[in-house]
Amino acid sequence: MTMPSDLWSFTLILYTRPGVEQACLRLQASGANVCTLLCGAWLGQRGVVCTADRLRKIRQLATPWHDDVVQPLRALRTRWRAAAVNDVEWGKLREQVKGLELEAERELLSRLEALTQDWSAGTPKDLMAWLEGLMAWLEGLAGDAAHQNLDALHVLRVEANQP
Repeated sequence: MTMPSDLWSFTLILYTRPGVEQACLRLQASGANVCTLLCGAWLGQRGVVCTADRLRKIRQLATPWHDDVVQPLRALRTRWRAAAVNDVEWGKLREQVKGLELEAERELLSRLEALTQDWSAGTPKDLMAWLEGLMAWLEGLAGDAAHQNLDALHVLRVEANQP
């Protein structure tokens, strides 16, 4: 199956591939903005050349939305996990927060796609350059955490390169 041209559909398909969901959850737990990494995988898979200016533009657009919208929803959902197990109504509210978190991620991906829509695609795939350029947060990790995240990025790279 050929990967779709829009970022949201690409993300949905990529997420179902072997190991990708677990890789994204590991990266997210380490502080990664997974939406930017998925955007980077999409751009790289399409052959869009990675430049420092483009990486900066992605971070400038994504960071405020991630930090002020996605992350607080995720933190609330996570904080409510234990309470929602024994309280049906709390569980329903937690699912609504989860839905809002997903919508916030979808909106971020939509904004990233709009930002990058005029970036011409070439033929060579620059996928690893995108992933490495967008993982500056990884530099602060050491030992097993760094190794596990490199493994997770490898899963993204391999699966995004599949037709």
